[in-house]
Amino acid sequence: MNTVERYRPAPYTALVTKLLFPLHERVKQHSSVAVRKQLEASQYWPEERLRDLQLVRLRRLLTRAQDKVPYFRDLFQQLGFEPAGVQSLDDLARLPLMDKAVIRANVDRLKAQDAVGLARFNTGGSSGEPLIFYIGKERVSHDVAAKWRATRWWNVDIGDPEIVVWGSPIELGAQDRVRALRDRLLRTHLLPAFEMSAPKLDSFVARIRAHRPRMLFGYPSALSHIARHAQAKGQRMDDLGIRVAFVTSERLYDEQRAQIAETFGCPVANGYGGRDAGFIAHQCPHGGMHITAEDIIVEIIDGAGRPVPRGQSGEIVVTHLATGDFPFIRYRTGDIGVLGKEPCGCGRGLPLLQEIQGRSTDFLVAQDGTVMHGLALVYILRDLPQVKAFKITQESLALTHVQVVLDAPLDAALRAHIEKGFRARLGAGVAVQVEQVDAIAPEKSGKFRYVVSKVAAGRAAA
Repeated sequence: MNTVERYRPAPYTALVTKLLFPLHERVKQHSSVAVRKQLEASQYWPEERLRDLQLVRLRRLLTRAQDKVPYFRDLFQQLGFEPAGVQSLDDLARLPLMDKAVIRANVDRLKAQDAVGLARFNTGGSSGEPLIFYIGKERVSHDVAAKWRATRWWNVDIGDPEIVVWGSPIELGAQDRVRALRDRLLRTHLLPAFEMSAPKLDSFVARIRAHRPRMLFGYPSALSHIARHAQAKGQRMDDLGIRVAFVTSERLYDEQRAQIAETFGCPVANGYGGRDAGFIAHQCPHGGMHITAEDIIVEIIDGAGRPVPRGQSGEIVVTHLATGDFPFIRYRTGDIGVLGKEPCGCGRGLPLLQEIQGRSTDFLVAQDGTVMHGLALVYILRDLPQVKAFKITQESLALTHVQVVLDAPLDAALRAHIEKGFRARLGAGVAVQVEQVDAIAPEKSGKFRYVVSKVAAGRAAA
């Protein structure tokens, strides 16, 4: 496996990082370059100094929320809460938790009255709860900068050749000329994670070898699936000079990490976050999952909403300090995690997430043997405004069961729309049973799984 060495960017990479990408960000009115430089300085501050910064930025966020955001203006008035009186981060606990239901019920009232250029996003992915929200330019700039900083921890940079294995329509549906030109300039090559039949996997392996990336980025399940296929075909992939594989959006399992690392000959860097919650944490070469503390306050709470000590597990709640245009304050992620007690050996003062649980999306298998990411079906449901929650169970190659929680009775038009979308992915002969339920039941373990396949994915790509 490659080890992390002192980084000397190639001339073209230096051109991208110092000129082309900063120009790109300036045209989009993003401050990502300046923010990244600030983050690279503050990452070595002691944690106490980082908390002082968080407190200053928290007061600023809460004051803006009170002055400009109707939802929080009314909430603070009802509670008698004054941002100017916030003296410590512990004062956050005086505010109620925010979840997807709150956002769905108040999406317009959560927009700052002076916000301009808000971008509409939707997410819900493996959580099964579709959500529409908005992101301002400040939030985008900080999230880009946080990801950029973490990328550079691994001695790679924007402009180094990159393979992205992804499945979001935001990425896969925007391949217009401008986007295609940008990807060419940044040397980013996109592979769709939805379809993973044997011929597709052969193609992916060939394209990775042809592109000779310095880094990989994608779902851990997708990258490990490609790695297993290459290994089964006897195709060597550890001779390409790949420095690191970044994985995110799902829980990373030990066997996936081992498979990716062995096949591609590189370390695996885990990342944790989402479009809603932001870029929460990323793994450094010493193994620590560092929280982006300059931008995000992480609380760990128990079932009653009380904070738990470091080293104990609870639900991860985040406050994103760069969300003044559409605030995320004490937002429940639905994931379970543990805050670390000890500092990382890398010397950074950024606090650690010792453990992250609860993110997993299964693969599904179409009738023709195509293996696809579970999100391929999730996306069909998550943009339907009447769908509040769902669970997809692939019983067999011939039958898929869909449970939906709706805000109105299931009618023939909605049923037909879901069936048509699923059959387009799974095969025209697949029986799709759509059932309206009052709530989605958890597994026996108490955990929720919103995409479950009882068909072995390996059989289609062997």
